[in-house]
Amino acid sequence: MAIIVQKYGGSSVADAEKIKNVACRLMRAQEQGNQVVAVVSAMGKTTDSLISLANEVSTRPNRREMDSLLSTGEIVTATLLTMALRSAKHKAISLTGAQAGITTDSSHSKAKITGINPERIIEEINRGRIVIVAGFQGITEEMDVTTLGRGGSDTSAVALAISLNADKCETYTDVEGVYTADPRIVPAARKIEEIGYEDMLELASVGAKVMHSRAVELGWVYNMPILVASSFNDNPGTLIHGGVPMEIRNKVSGIAHDLNIAKITVVGVPDKPGIASTIFEELADKGVSVDSIVQNASVNRITDLTFTLARGDVQNAMKALEPVIKSVGAKECVSDVTLGKVSIIGAGMQSGPGYASRMFKALSDKGINIELISTSEIRITCIIDGDKVPEAVQALHDVFELEAE
Repeated sequence: MAIIVQKYGGSSVADAEKIKNVACRLMRAQEQGNQVVAVVSAMGKTTDSLISLANEVSTRPNRREMDSLLSTGEIVTATLLTMALRSAKHKAISLTGAQAGITTDSSHSKAKITGINPERIIEEINRGRIVIVAGFQGITEEMDVTTLGRGGSDTSAVALAISLNADKCETYTDVEGVYTADPRIVPAARKIEEIGYEDMLELASVGAKVMHSRAVELGWVYNMPILVASSFNDNPGTLIHGGVPMEIRNKVSGIAHDLNIAKITVVGVPDKPGIASTIFEELADKGVSVDSIVQNASVNRITDLTFTLARGDVQNAMKALEPVIKSVGAKECVSDVTLGKVSIIGAGMQSGPGYASRMFKALSDKGINIELISTSEIRITCIIDGDKVPEAVQALHDVFELEAE
């Protein structure tokens, strides 16, 4: 019998009726002769509600206690789904991340999986039970509960599929797959039938919300195919896997965007060795993640250093930089929280010229100014005014003709 690992996101289990719908899908999968394991997220906006509640009782909630609190959201879903299955006369059992054998490091709120012992899961599916695992969580060697960060249920599911030697990991959400752009912005966006790990990782890293980048990376490392599909119908989804044929006609796979972008500029930085490391080590120590970094050419050995980050990290970053600005002899530190970014992605871009010029011209034709540019071998990202992002996505989708099959 084949082992199937399915993951259901928060929108797929947002209320009792949706949980019953997922139960029917799991029963159908088992009745087709499969051993079924499901990984679930918290219902709807449960995690956001728990965070808000924690901030009402504490101005600085302890990270260990926050992990214990937030892990309960997935446990609620797992137990309710198990109850729905049992009410339908199907054998089922819910497991926390710890009971499922998921161990992590001790980095609370952003833990990394260090290992999985699937013995308990295997024992339960061999008894004919559907196993429901609370995603997003694990346990340390000291038996402390940890969470894997936003999107961590994706990572839980892929890791479990790997440990159970499943044929693929099926992830179900409220969209039918991966699209060439966000359909809410570009109505003509086309669903992609299959996409390579590399392209999907870039899409996920620069704003595509359908899959978490850590889950894609894990699938790539262990060559675990990942299906992205809707939990509300049986339409074919998008298969993320290796060995996707190169598209000769159109080498841009998709357009990604992100509105959660801010910029900080350290003005008047002495251009000498060790300054950049001092600045970014301090940010790292305060848990601030930095994205694009640009340093201007120095004049009289004085330069400006600019970097982007999530809007929610600006306050912590500015506070962390206050003593650093004085110690390195910089003039000041300024921020801008009104930005967004738009990216074109495609592995085929490596072998063809002209993609950057077409992208920049498309933005210029719409009167959109580019603040910063960053690239990889298969990606070009432009930081622009946040209000201009929807127009930029549509313009780029048009110029690269992504609506065409």
